[in-house]
Parts: sequence; structure tokens; C-alpha cells
Amino acid sequence: MFLNILTLLFLALVVRGFARVIRYFITWLGRGKDLRTAVDHQRVSEETALAYLEEGRHLTRDQRAEVMRAQLQDREEFLDNLHITWYQVVILFVFGSMAGLLLEELWMFASAGLTQSRVGLVWGPFSPLYGFGTVFLTLIAFQMRKRGAKGWQVFLVSALVGGCLEQFTGWAMETLFQAQSWTYLYLPDHITQWIAWRFLVMWGVLGLVWTKMIMPELLYRIGEPTTKRQVTFVVILAAYLALDIFMTLACFQRRTERDAGIPASNDFERWIDDHYTDEFMSQRFQNLVIGQDL
Repeated sequence: MFLNILTLLFLALVVRGFARVIRYFITWLGRGKDLRTAVDHQRVSEETALAYLEEGRHLTRDQRAEVMRAQLQDREEFLDNLHITWYQVVILFVFGSMAGLLLEELWMFASAGLTQSRVGLVWGPFSPLYGFGTVFLTLIAFQMRKRGAKGWQVFLVSALVGGCLEQFTGWAMETLFQAQSWTYLYLPDHITQWIAWRFLVMWGVLGLVWTKMIMPELLYRIGEPTTKRQVTFVVILAAYLALDIFMTLACFQRRTERDAGIPASNDFERWIDDHYTDEFMSQRFQNLVIGQDL
């Protein structure tokens, strides 16, 4: 019991330290050379808070409420004028890939007691299914928000986006690489092998929560690039993700060819066979069924 408490405290300290490092890194990115067209969209609420802090060390309840109102006004004005670009898309993809992977692993542990690697790329803690889902849902939901869509409309569109994404991803994996990451055929409410009614409802609820509660604040926090450091970092991040996706596709292609007895035809394929073996793929993608095991 005592050891478990110490372990939890240690993990809490690690998470807190990691969050602090991330915060310092983001602050450092924001201190780079300013872009000529940059506008600090959070300046009104920050100026309000700083004005009060100059008067005393602590904000009163009324002052905190005024700062929150200023921040909300900042957010709404920013979102009304925002045009989502590659900068926000890359960050949304990373956020969705990591958050979705974490939620899936927690769900599998809570519902089935499973602890396994459910990543979707050969490098890093990413699940591209959730990353693409986050991007597509945000692009659609953002336009629906501007048009004042009702909650039931957001729910239906989110369920449709999630279902189409699951269907296409599952079909593409099995057709192109003879691989299967999930199947709903064992569920009584399945529609296809990769779509079930219960998960359409889940996608709808997640989309509704995302659109109404998470997306506005997240887009506001991401903002627009104000320094060259921010742009450089996101460009490097995008290049890394593109290379990660390319390598993942290449590794799955070679795994499929190895199962079919097709030898490597060039140095790159031989390098993949040496470094990304069947054993590596099985350990990396523990929930994946590949080739002859289907």
C-alpha cells in the first residue's frame, strides 16, 4: 500500500515536471523574433489581469470574473476572425493523435483490463486515426459553429465523420496491407466490420463535447504564429510527422510483401527488413493482426 502511494506521488511529480517543461518551452517559442503580421490575440485579457496585479498581489473574485469575461471576449472575437491554416492543422493533428491514443488505452484498460501498445505509427506516441479525425471534425465543426448549428446537427455530423473515417481506415488497412486493427463483427449492433451503432453514438457525443467545450478554447490557445520560432518548430514537427507516416506505410508494405515471399528489391527495402522486422512490428502494434493471421 505504502509503495503504491509512493509510486502515484512519483508519477504525479513526473507529470507536473513534464507540464512545466512544456510550459517553459511554449513560452520560449513565443519570445522569438516577431512576425510582421503577428497580432497577439490574448492581449486584452492579459492586460486586464496585469492591470489588477499591479494594484496588489492577488485578484479578488470580482476581478477574476472580469478577467474571465475579457478572455471570453478575446476568444469570441478571435474565433470570429480566424481562418484555420496549416499551422493550426499540424498542432491539432498532434493533439488529437496523442489524446485519442491515451483515451483509447484508458478505455481498453477500464473495459477489458488490456494494457497494450495501440499506437498507429512506427515512431512516437501517435494514433493517426484520431489525428485525422480531430482535424476533419474541427474543420467541419468550426464552420458549423460560425453558422450557429444546433447540438443535434453537430451530433449527427460528428457521428457521420467518425463512422466514415473508421470505415475507410479499416477497409484501407485490410485491402492494402492485409492488416486489421479492430473489428466489430462480434457486436450485435455492428453495421459493417468496422462500424457499429454504439461507436457512432460515441463519435457523436465526442464531437458534441469537442465542438462546444474543447475546440473553441484549444483554437484560442493555439492562436496564430507570432514569432519565427513558432513557425520553425511547427514546420519541423510537420516534416517529422510526414516522414513518420511515410515510414509506417513503407514498413507495412514490406511486411505484406515478406508474407507473400517477395524479396527486397533495393537498399531502402533491405534496410527496412533489417530494422523493422516482423517481431518489431508485432511488438510495436500489439493490437494489430497482420497477413496470414487474419
